Amino acid sequence: MEAATSLESRIAALAETTEDEVRSVFATYGLPLVSTPARPRALRLRRLRVAGLRTGAVAPGKFDSTIRFNDGVTALVASNLRGKTSVLELVTWCLRGAPRELQTGVRRWLSHLDLDVVVAGQPLGFRLDLENGEIASALVLAGPDVDRLAGTRLSVPEDGIVPLLRASHSASFTEQVQALMMDRLDLQPLVNSVKGTSTQTHGWPAYYGALYLPAGGDKVLLGDQSIAGLPGRLLQVFLDLPATAALARVKTAQDLRATEERSKWAAADTFAQSVREQREQAQTKLGEARTRLNALSAAGDGPRASLAELAARSVALANGVADEQERWEELMAAHRQARTVRQRDAKILNDVSESAVARRLFHGLNPTACPRCDKDIEDERRQRERSVHACAVCDRPVEASNDEAAEDVITEAKERLVASIDAEKAARDALERAEAALAKRTEELSSAQGQLRAAESAARLPALVQAREDVLRWEGALSVLPKAAPASVRQESSTVKILKCGAKVLEEDSRSSGSTLFAALNQEITELGHRFGIVSLEAVEIDRAGRLKVIKDGTSQDWFSKQSAGERLRLRIAVVIALLRVGAAHSVSTHPGLVLIDSPKAEEVQDLDALTLLKELAAVAEENELQIVVTTADPVLAHEVLPERSIIEAKDGHPLW
Repeated sequence: MEAATSLESRIAALAETTEDEVRSVFATYGLPLVSTPARPRALRLRRLRVAGLRTGAVAPGKFDSTIRFNDGVTALVASNLRGKTSVLELVTWCLRGAPRELQTGVRRWLSHLDLDVVVAGQPLGFRLDLENGEIASALVLAGPDVDRLAGTRLSVPEDGIVPLLRASHSASFTEQVQALMMDRLDLQPLVNSVKGTSTQTHGWPAYYGALYLPAGGDKVLLGDQSIAGLPGRLLQVFLDLPATAALARVKTAQDLRATEERSKWAAADTFAQSVREQREQAQTKLGEARTRLNALSAAGDGPRASLAELAARSVALANGVADEQERWEELMAAHRQARTVRQRDAKILNDVSESAVARRLFHGLNPTACPRCDKDIEDERRQRERSVHACAVCDRPVEASNDEAAEDVITEAKERLVASIDAEKAARDALERAEAALAKRTEELSSAQGQLRAAESAARLPALVQAREDVLRWEGALSVLPKAAPASVRQESSTVKILKCGAKVLEEDSRSSGSTLFAALNQEITELGHRFGIVSLEAVEIDRAGRLKVIKDGTSQDWFSKQSAGERLRLRIAVVIALLRVGAAHSVSTHPGLVLIDSPKAEEVQDLDALTLLKELAAVAEENELQIVVTTADPVLAHEVLPERSIIEAKDGHPLW
């Protein structure tokens, strides 16, 4: 292609940038700048072998069956639940990497599964060894021809039969087969963005859904996955519209990069708005703090000395009150002690005056507790001491003293009482003086504190200090907050601009090349729909998103999903066949040409319609060199339409394999 008309030059011109910049952006995202025609994708079944041990009521025992497929239409004929659908599932297990809906019980019967196919002109042999319904080992061979592959389950390098992949479990086999089929059929992953923040990639299973058609009850037009936009992607890929795959990838890259930029802009705007609000708040608070500080400062500094003096005097008086309180408490304790002594001496005098025993014990100890065990001496014992003359400590009898010394004891007791009375009076006098001093100091402190509270500066100083702190705090806040940047016009990056222009150029190429194809596709689908028995069908309109509008009875228009199950099945077949026919007519057909259809008659298709459908499928397959595998439980239908070589039929009531 000339440089002046190359894809990068057209994108560069639209984006007003250089071709080198375009190439750099596309290389960064792994996007192609050259649209190359797809390689042939023909896929043909040749031989299926299945061996194992069947359990249950129907034909139990070992089995080893081989089914060979011809070009054109092949009908698998058997009663219900006799292995028709499972043949399609076994083929799917090999080609897709995993079956779609193969029953667990059936899987457990199998020990060996072989499938020989031709993929894009290359004979391949799938060899699976199974245990308990799972792959124990798997091998995919490539050989010079199908006949040689059929004779071996191992690689034979001298005969040109070599392994392409090996797997020891189901997950490994699935992953490797899907990668192998994508490579051999020259298919690219289908990538689309999800909410502009992530991508979703669809591989070989999504493509395979356009070969193994879903049942009529499924409302998806193409494929077997209900994912927005996927039918349209499959539609355009199998028509090989120029730049279709590249367009999808460019759009996805553009969406992700644009979303990333918008997120950055939004974050920057949020941050800038937050900074502006914080600065406005700080400036407002600073102004208020400065106003308060100026008002308080205007009152002058005069009262400060008076305030300090009052505060110092209050502190001194408070300390004095504390000292007087402590002295009063000490004197109170001394007075109480003196009173206790006086009371005891009075009691002793009374006792010695009346009791000889008391006189006998006068000069003895008067313990309050037993000197041995420290337990308090009970009042009962003291009472016994006075009444029955038993020692309160040891409880032994106490002999009364002689009366000759009685006067001396009584005299000494009186002297003690006089002394304790004098001591009590002295303690009481000292306590009264301390009480007077404490009351005086307390009154002085109360007066000083009142003067301090009344002083004007007592209310102004905390407010002045707080105002100064507020000014300093808000000045500091403003100094650390960044200044708000001036508003600027947001411009998309050169990368987004290049990707957007690339998508526009590719979309124009796809639209201009596809308009004629889609018109022919609509006409072909309508014609096939008539041939498949939808008598009321007048026209269809299929768009690039894979949405099919159906027009019936002149005015009735509705989407594909609103049709009956039988009509959906026939329209789905019509779309696939139309893709093949229109693509072949315009040399852009890239559908593999293999179609698997399970029991079309079960989808509300009447006998006459089923007959017409099968006839037309046979005719279309012959006209376009297709391979179509159909299952049916109606042997009459198959034999009426197809030659014997195209019918694989089970004996009445027996399994197909």
